[in-house]
Amino acid sequence: MEQKIEKALDTFRSGFNCAQAVLMAYTDQLKFDNSLALSISTGFGGGMGRLQETCGAVTGAFMVLGIHNCQKHTDNGDRKNKTYSMVQEYDKKFKSIHHTTNCKTLLGCDLKTPEGQKIFNETNLVETVCEKCISDSIKILDELMN
Repeated sequence: MEQKIEKALDTFRSGFNCAQAVLMAYTDQLKFDNSLALSISTGFGGGMGRLQETCGAVTGAFMVLGIHNCQKHTDNGDRKNKTYSMVQEYDKKFKSIHHTTNCKTLLGCDLKTPEGQKIFNETNLVETVCEKCISDSIKILDELMN
């Protein structure tokens, strides 16, 4: 798990978004295409395209759960049911730590405004909030998937 957290944080710190970081942490374990994964998850950072809705670390985790279950189950009904169940459990665990999955609430600022971006940068939210959400996402995923 620590290696996955390190890989995710390295990915995030190198300029990729939080969804991409979580997803990339699982490329070795789940053996999926890095390039396609990065492409698919591009729009999910900043709470989905900086809309600040669902946290990118959360949506990245949901993608990981989908890939995990699609590799385990051949029937699409089984894939969906198991994934939905795990997404719901993930949501419960993430909210028990952070009380929300909403990016804007997690950060306490509006990234679409110059003022919000200033707050984000000056108060180092990238480390105190985003990196914590990424790390917690991987801890929850490892618990659910093992």
